[in-house]
Amino acid sequence: MKRQARGGGPIAVGASSAEAVKDRAASAGEHAQTPQLRRRLGRADLRAVPEARRALRELLRHWGRPGRSDIAELLTSELVTNALVHTDREAVLTATVGPGGLRVEVRDFVARRPRLRVPNADGGTNGRGLILVQSLADAWGVRSHGVGKAVWFELDAGAV
Repeated sequence: MKRQARGGGPIAVGASSAEAVKDRAASAGEHAQTPQLRRRLGRADLRAVPEARRALRELLRHWGRPGRSDIAELLTSELVTNALVHTDREAVLTATVGPGGLRVEVRDFVARRPRLRVPNADGGTNGRGLILVQSLADAWGVRSHGVGKAVWFELDAGAV
């Protein structure tokens, strides 16, 4: 059974790639690392969707069971697309790989919460994004911020 949760989870801090995080940690003398990705997505710039997929693919190169990174890419594409299309504002993508799995969060700056829609058979591919997230993620939710919200999902690396 899928669970939907709201609230907490890992908070990723600014890095543009897993390598950048590792490099900073090595220079700071830290021992334990949490690979993460952080990207600012330009206002209504749908070119950011394939760029986000490529960056996530790089982050997840050696992560999880076969197929898990493909699911992560698909769900990330959905969240990024929704943020850019439905808010007409910038957004921030953060992906964090931790011991429990992967957490991807897309934060935008519009308070209006997304809602699950039943896709219309005549509506093409519109309206299916959050249904995919709900169906494929191990957990997902929406967290309000003072100037917007974050829509997130989690995937366990070992799940089938």
